[in-house]
Amino acid sequence: MNHHPIVLAIHGGAESMTPDDLPPEKQAAYREGLEEALAAGYARLEAGGSALDAVEEAVVCMEENPLFNAGRGAQFTQAERHELDAAIACGRTLETGSVACVQNVRNPIRLARAVMERTPHVFLISEGAEAFAREQGFVFESDAYFFTEEKWEALLESREEEKTGSQFKDTVGAAALDRYGNLAAATSTGGLTNQYAGRVGDTALIGAGTYANNQTCAVSCTGDGEFILRGVAAYDLSCLIEYRGLSLAEAARIVIHEKLKKLGGEAGLIAVNTAGNVELVFNSSCMFRGWRSNRSAGEILIF
Repeated sequence: MNHHPIVLAIHGGAESMTPDDLPPEKQAAYREGLEEALAAGYARLEAGGSALDAVEEAVVCMEENPLFNAGRGAQFTQAERHELDAAIACGRTLETGSVACVQNVRNPIRLARAVMERTPHVFLISEGAEAFAREQGFVFESDAYFFTEEKWEALLESREEEKTGSQFKDTVGAAALDRYGNLAAATSTGGLTNQYAGRVGDTALIGAGTYANNQTCAVSCTGDGEFILRGVAAYDLSCLIEYRGLSLAEAARIVIHEKLKKLGGEAGLIAVNTAGNVELVFNSSCMFRGWRSNRSAGEILIF
């Protein structure tokens, strides 16, 4: 008998965009991308798969969609390369796996899971992570596969204005609860436009952009990575629940609308707990997001 609700929440990034910045056809494309990712991950949960399987599949779907800033369609660094970061977290065991600054790996989130399950380590970076990926038979793609005209234009524009970052911070992530009562979270990103080579944001750092613990919640963050890092946002959410006994909703509100806002960060998060509650909270003007459960058809929202 399945006593536990099954739930999947996803995000495709928190942005400083208004409906005017996103024409209806672009909005429709984003919705379709979110719907595909939600369907892919949720199908795993429905089939009795683990929360880990569900978050991985949802994120893979967005890594392969050039609309999102993860995997294919990642931002360009100053060095005109794509450096990819990803992390996955298991709420049942507290095991985690992360990769950062990897190049040409088709699905960084799959690699992060392999780090968790097939090595004694938690976190691998750059050439070492790539060597491990080759050893494990992971798919590599050419630079051309990751290229999108839109992100290239963003780099050129960013150089002209001599700034790092842009409105496109659309890191992707997922948080899930499976029928066995276990939580998991996964996050993947292509970083910031025109970032220094070797820059790592919050995504791959457990407790900053990604965290899962069956006692509290599973969470994936998005937005201004530097601020999420300084605020150790994902773990802070968990701590507010664990030590102060706050509800998921109240803890999420404090982290996003009070703590990160005070630091000056535009950010958002998605979180799920073992009761099947879902929070999708952001202090930016929009966050590409969606959720579904066996109690509700959920929704897909941008603004």
